Amino acid sequence: MPRTKSAKKALRQSERKRKINAKRKIDLRKVLKEYKNLLEAKDKEKAREQLKTVYKKLDKAAKVKIIAKNRAARLKSRLTKKLA
Repeated sequence: MPRTKSAKKALRQSERKRKINAKRKIDLRKVLKEYKNLLEAKDKEKAREQLKTVYKKLDKAAKVKIIAKNRAARLKSRLTKKLA
């Protein structure tokens, strides 16, 4: 356990950030899963609309370093290819 005041504050901050990052990661997975389900159902129009949300979530996740920038780009490329 932290002893100093600054160490206690750092622990609170890191715990708060961990929860926020976990939520963002779960939201990203949920959006990806919805998109893949739409592709399996052969619902191209809804999948095209969902792809916009997927892009938004991937870009935000890369921006706040939840996932790597190149991983986001690679996923966007592969998911777009599946739509075609």
